[in-house]
Amino acid sequence: MAIFKSGNPTLTEKMFDKSQGLDAASQGVMTVKGSMNKFGFMMIMLMAGAVYNWHLFEEMKQGTMNTLMMVGIIGGLIAAIGIMFKPNWAPVLAPIYALLEGLFVGGISAIMNAAFAEKYPGLVMQAVGLTFGVALSMFLLYNFRVIKATERFKSIIMMATLGIGIFYLITMVLGFFGVNVSFMRDSSMLSIGISLFVVAIAALNLILDFDMIEQGAERGAPKFMEWYGAFGLMVTIVWLYIEMLKLLSKLGSRD
Repeated sequence: MAIFKSGNPTLTEKMFDKSQGLDAASQGVMTVKGSMNKFGFMMIMLMAGAVYNWHLFEEMKQGTMNTLMMVGIIGGLIAAIGIMFKPNWAPVLAPIYALLEGLFVGGISAIMNAAFAEKYPGLVMQAVGLTFGVALSMFLLYNFRVIKATERFKSIIMMATLGIGIFYLITMVLGFFGVNVSFMRDSSMLSIGISLFVVAIAALNLILDFDMIEQGAERGAPKFMEWYGAFGLMVTIVWLYIEMLKLLSKLGSRD
């Protein structure tokens, strides 16, 4: 169905249709409240991983912290792929994914916090605050239908998200060949403008995620899809936070 369009690759019509082949009657059906509750639990898992890795940094155990960051990146990717191919594994893999992402988020946050301790104290807390503020704003805008997830809106956000993904992939490949795309990392107005655009697209992806969860509940998807919906929402939240962190660091570098 066309309603199942999302810029988030984890929340797609194919995945919800795949779930329909399982016996929803025997396990209950997906609800919006259930997905949000599970998302809340995943946030606790993410924060636990983040706090632990940040604590390692504070204790000068940076080698261990860096190792856990890599475990978080690679393990999180493996867990995400597992969930996308086997949505019914989400009840087990989604909390694991959240914990692994927490290790990555905590490590990168500790590094950025130390790097900007003198020039931009409180950078990480501002990034966290802005991320949750934007997420809440997007939820309210969606809930009161100020922003509607129309087909046109979905198509635009999907194309913009795909474009960002391709752009990032190209810059990463160029980096492997020693080509430095400086405007992606410096504090120029062009770089800041790009970051603002990416933050905006990440935020608007939340509208699509909320719509996907609501539509899944209305279609009577199996209960385990609550975990799948919560997982998809967390993917966007983590992306939004990382982009917010990058944006603030660029702004801080200009002071």
